[in-house]
Order: sequence, then C-alpha cells, then structure tokens
Amino acid sequence: MKFKIISILLCVFFSYELDAQSITGRFTQLAMQEIKLEGFNGLKTYVISNATADEKGNFKLSYAKEDYGVAYLISADKKPLLVLLTGEDVEITGEAFSAVETIHIKKGKENLLFENYAKQHPRREQSLSAWIYLEKIYTLDSLFSVQKTAVKNIQLEKQRIKAEDAAFLANLPKGTYVSWFLPTRKLVSDVATVAQYRPEEIPATIAAFRKMDYTDQRLYKSGLFKDAIESYFWLLENCGKPIDSVFIEMKFSIDAMMVYLIKDEKKLNEITDYLFDLLERHSLFQASEYLAIKVLNETSCTINSDLAKQLETYRTMKKGNLAPDILFNSDKFAPTYDSVTFPKKLSELKSKYTLLVFGASWCPKCLEELPAIAKQYYKWKAKDVEVVFVSLDESKVLFTNFVKIFPFISVCDYQKWNSDIVKNYYVFATPTMFLLDHKREIILRPNSAEQMDAWVNWNLEAGKK
Repeated sequence: MKFKIISILLCVFFSYELDAQSITGRFTQLAMQEIKLEGFNGLKTYVISNATADEKGNFKLSYAKEDYGVAYLISADKKPLLVLLTGEDVEITGEAFSAVETIHIKKGKENLLFENYAKQHPRREQSLSAWIYLEKIYTLDSLFSVQKTAVKNIQLEKQRIKAEDAAFLANLPKGTYVSWFLPTRKLVSDVATVAQYRPEEIPATIAAFRKMDYTDQRLYKSGLFKDAIESYFWLLENCGKPIDSVFIEMKFSIDAMMVYLIKDEKKLNEITDYLFDLLERHSLFQASEYLAIKVLNETSCTINSDLAKQLETYRTMKKGNLAPDILFNSDKFAPTYDSVTFPKKLSELKSKYTLLVFGASWCPKCLEELPAIAKQYYKWKAKDVEVVFVSLDESKVLFTNFVKIFPFISVCDYQKWNSDIVKNYYVFATPTMFLLDHKREIILRPNSAEQMDAWVNWNLEAGKK
C-alpha cells in the first residue's frame, strides 16, 4: 500500500515537472533578495512562485500551463519586469528589474520578440510624433507651406514608420501568444496619443476595441484586462463628439461587448461590475443606466445578487419613473418644523422639487456632501427645492449628533440596509441622491452637491422654470 501511494505521488510530481517551465535569471543587484513571479486573472493578480536569489543574484522560478499569459517579476523595490509565460523556458540577465538598459533576454523566442518590439516601438512613436508636429508647421505656416517637396517627404516618412511597425507585428509567428499580445498592447497603450495627436485614427481604434472579445482568456491573463476597458471608454468619452453622440457610441460598444459576455457568466459579472463603477465615477449616467438595464434584461445569464441589486436601481429608479412615497414614522429632525407641522409622508411636502439624499454618519463621502448640501440649502429652498436626508445610521446618538446642524428634514429608522425605505429605493451605496418633482417623478440622479447646485443654477435661476 505504501509503495502504491509513493508511486502515485511520484507520478504526480514528475507530471508537474514535465508540465512546468522555468524562468532563470541573474541580476547582480538583487543578491539575496526575494523574487516573486505574479500572474494575472482578470482584475486580480496572484503569486505563481517565489525564490530567493543567491549571493550572485541567480534565481529560478517555475510556472505551469494554467499560468500562460503575462506575468511580472518583482523584487524588493517593487519595480516589475514583464515576462511572457508561453510554455517556453526563459533566461534573463541584468543588474536590476528597474535597470531596463541592462536587461538581456538570453533564452525564450517570444520574450525576445517582445523585447525587440518594446525597444523599437517607443522610438518609432517619438519619431512619428515629431514628423506630425513638423507636418503641421509645413502645412499651416505660410513661411513653410510653399515647400511642397518637404511636405511630401514628411508624409512619406510617416507612412514608412507606420508600415515598418505594422510589418513587425504582421510577421510575428502565427498562433503564438506574442502575436496576439503585442498588437493588443499597442492598441491599449496608443489611446492617449491617438486622441491627442492622431485624431484621424480614432474611428479605427474604436472599431478595434469594439471587435475585441473581452472573455478571451489571453486578455484575461494579459494584465491588460482593466486597461483595455478603461482605455476603450476613455477614448469614447474623449473622441471629440457631442455628448449625445458619445452616449450613442457607448451604447453600441456595450452591445458589442455583450455578444461575448452573455456566454461567460463569470466574466459578465466581473466586467459589468467594474464597467458600471467606471461609468458612475465618470458621471456617464446614461451609459451606466443603459448597461444596467441591458444586463438585467438578459435572461440567458445569471447575475450575482449584489450586482443585481446595484443594477436594479437603474431599472426601477431611473429618470422618469415615479419614486415611492415615504412615511415619516421613524425618528425625525428638522429645525424648520415642530412636531405638529412635521409632514407625515414625502408626498405631503409642498415644494416644487425635493432632493432625497441617502447617507450616514459612518460614510466618509457623506461627511463631505451633507455639509455641502447644508451650505446651499437656503439658496435651493428659495428656488422651491426641499431636501430630505434618509440616514442609514443604527445609533440614535450618532444620528442625532450628525444631523442636528443640518437645516433640512432628516429621518432614520436605525435599520441600515434593512430599512424599508432603503430597500424600496434600491439604494446600494452612500451617498445616493434622487431629485424629484412635485409628483415624485425622478428628474435627476445627482452624484454630488456640486452637480445639484449646477442643476439649480441652470434650470431655476432667473426664473427659467
């Protein structure tokens, strides 16, 4: 029996050894330091292996088939060195991972190709930017625009640089990881340059992002997963089109992403969660609302409960919908009302508009936003805007101490996320704000006191409404 167990363990061990590849290195400044190899899983990183370099800076790390993709070699200074884990043994030498000029790939064909392109492409980009700058001078400045030959030569050199870069990528060995990774990395890293210096390339760049399969395991393991999503929607936001056209483009892009995402529920949840938060942070609420409704209406996939609750607020509590009434039968506070005149429910308020704010004393952002709202309250009140604060506090002392300086209505039932009011409004984060008209129709979802004040200035100043 012992012999059989030992035999099985040996088989497993040697099977792993056969499947595993190694990265060996000699970095003279990293003697006796711990070296880690970190891989990527979508938005997260994980440690593949680690080792301590010897007194001469030699180390050896292993990786397995499931680690194929991109990884970072990391030493004590936390400045990483990118390596491709493509099923080949890799050998690297240098002084330190941060001393790029000293690094040399001695073994690993795909890593050698990556190294060559990583050195050549920035130089081409710098030269191309210089030629673009000169082309503008020779085209727009009357002192130089007469030099037609010079203009033609500048344009030819631009074409040559682009063609040389494209030829390098086109000649990469078909089917290799590096043949996918380098064009994708170029697409992502060139976004800012394209937007600022080569706007004529924006449509083609957006088209390339739109064709990308965001469930592709190569992307998931590349370290580009987050950057690809951020760069894509940053470019859409900064493509130079009017904001209405930007939102149309974002809807097209979300539709294109969903073609692949609905086939992979794990990545659908991960990407939707991240993209929704990204759009919210950039105040791109039309796009985040479209994403939420698109995902919630997709019956062929399952959304995890936390994400579903977060998205549901945009389907149920979207602009134009009627907000639920609120009974003020819990603890309440407002210097402008006494126990007799305090309204019994939200619908009894006589104001033309009501800003409903959900927050709490334990919410760091609320500690900024609520005082800012209080500062503007009397200005808004003069424009017939009432403010109602619904607290998610669980302590009467904390609630009372927090709201006693605020001039607006404040209520709390001490149930936190289990409050019926919170549930009815599908609140998933604090602060959350809804601007309602006198019929309780949602007309705006402000993300800050500043945005609310801008709305008041634009819509209510000088008797506009």
